[in-house]
Amino acid sequence: MCGIAGKYNLDGAPMDRELLGRMAAAMTHRGPDDEGFYVKGSFGMTMRRLAVIDLGAGHQPLCNEDGTVWIVFNGEIYNYVELREALVARGHRFKTNSDTEVVVHLYEDLGRSCVHPLRGMFAFALWDEKSRTLLLARDRLGKKPLYYSFLSGRALVFGSELKAVVEDPAVERAIDVAALDQYASLLYVPAPASIFRSARKLPAGHTLVCTPDEVNVERYWELPLPEPDPRRDAPARFQELLTEAVRIRLRSDVPVGAFLSGGVDSSAVVATMARLLERPVVTTSIGFEEDGYSELPYAAMVARHIGSEHHERVVRAPSPELIERLVWHLDEPFADSSAVPTYFVSMAAREHVTVALSGDGGDELLAGYGRHRVEALEHRIRRAIGATAGRAVGRAAAWLPVGTKGRNVLLDVGLAAEDACARKFLFRPEAPELKARLYSPWLRAETAALDPLAPFRQAFRRAEDVDPVSRILGVDLATYLCDDILVKVDRMSMAHSLEVRAPLLDHKLVEFVAALPPAWKLQGATGKVLLRTIVEALVPREAFDRPKHGFVSPMGRWLRHELAGYVEETICSRRARERGYFDPDAVRTLWTAHREGRGDFAHEVWMLLVLEVWHRAFVDRASPPPAPTH
Repeated sequence: MCGIAGKYNLDGAPMDRELLGRMAAAMTHRGPDDEGFYVKGSFGMTMRRLAVIDLGAGHQPLCNEDGTVWIVFNGEIYNYVELREALVARGHRFKTNSDTEVVVHLYEDLGRSCVHPLRGMFAFALWDEKSRTLLLARDRLGKKPLYYSFLSGRALVFGSELKAVVEDPAVERAIDVAALDQYASLLYVPAPASIFRSARKLPAGHTLVCTPDEVNVERYWELPLPEPDPRRDAPARFQELLTEAVRIRLRSDVPVGAFLSGGVDSSAVVATMARLLERPVVTTSIGFEEDGYSELPYAAMVARHIGSEHHERVVRAPSPELIERLVWHLDEPFADSSAVPTYFVSMAAREHVTVALSGDGGDELLAGYGRHRVEALEHRIRRAIGATAGRAVGRAAAWLPVGTKGRNVLLDVGLAAEDACARKFLFRPEAPELKARLYSPWLRAETAALDPLAPFRQAFRRAEDVDPVSRILGVDLATYLCDDILVKVDRMSMAHSLEVRAPLLDHKLVEFVAALPPAWKLQGATGKVLLRTIVEALVPREAFDRPKHGFVSPMGRWLRHELAGYVEETICSRRARERGYFDPDAVRTLWTAHREGRGDFAHEVWMLLVLEVWHRAFVDRASPPPAPTH
């Protein structure tokens, strides 16, 4: 696991070695074990390494036999052993036992198609000296990040984190208003946009090829949605694929453990690990003091059943200093408050292991969210009553008081299927109305014609001719998973130099599940049908057969109590007002209502707080906050 960065001066200007040093220094947390540079003429790249495989000889950048192909790599290739054996058989000579060198030799054989045999999580930059070509690539599901900035045809700058890219003073820090509007609607900025107009994210499953003459971004993989395969051996085949996915993710030269919540996803992963390892699995769980938020008893139940070496930690409200540190690590405005417990569980796990397996992806793959059940219900209603009656139902529902049970379902029935699906990804159904009240007149006018849900509509259109459940799952995997969930996990784990691996997001397993009928994913109100079938034989049913909890913290309470003073002095400050984004009176009204318990606006308050803290760090250019005390 590493942080990578670099620059290609297309105008032929010599590479600035000091710039590469600053870019690497901005990502030391991603790779505390080693640093490397390659500089030749107008091109240069750098990396920070977290040593996981081939600890002594895996120094990067790495090259091929004659030194004409060079690479910096972030991530893990889990099938590198098998790929290496095939490459050696074809005559390639290896200098290391690292997975990174496999990519170099694949490129010699396959060119830019070298991404296709790779099974893992990755973002890499590969430099071909002979053709003066730079290849950037990102894994299929977007587990590892990669930003870039194309500077008016003069240069291309790239990095694992935005903070590394903007170390180049030529990358302007002007806010992208459309991205800001998406953040206020979703609590994150979806790819390919970034919060800065001058920078972009390379989308999941894409490559970027840069030569002196052109820059091309191309998709090399997207979720296949074939005709459903009704195979009755689905549980057995799924278990085989999960076991293989876990097995190859146990390859490591450093200690490996797992996150454990006691839910069905993490329990499946941990129980599978226990069957494969000859030692106890090292598991880590966190909980909260506040009633209703802790899953520690369920995690402990699973841990006892499989005999893991289990570690628990109870966490409390983050300090202002910690919030500032989290925002710095998150790179862009990112207000999914589950980043806070993810930070704490990563910190706790890093005390015992360097690599942790997680259950990420189960919800998006196997219909674990409420929106999946609602989507199926709305489809049945539309089909039963027809489009004309559906529109009438939607108009009538608009007159019901906000908060009325079933109102949002009826509103969605009155919409086109594309619009109804996209609307489910707002952080709350009333987000557009609340946002309009918060925006200043200037920002309201600037964003009036924008569609913050465009990425979800595009993903919906790509998944044509499949059932409604598979379709919304395809949207989830293409958007929310890679732009929210995996961003959160990457940044919060890398803050502690912890590598997190997600077996449920092995692309072979993902492709298998995508082709199954929806009944293996959702039956009535029960999601993750296939996964539950497997887990029932592995862990006690009472640990996972319960209402979905989610990885949530008591953020609303923390904002009202422990953090109240900090929130007020930040979001109501003169600096925040002068940015011009929000109406100061509307912000204070919303904050007062939340603080006094007259409404639950935790999402909005956290969104405002994170944005202002981010602005101070990345636009006002405050120095990085010191490491917090806990």
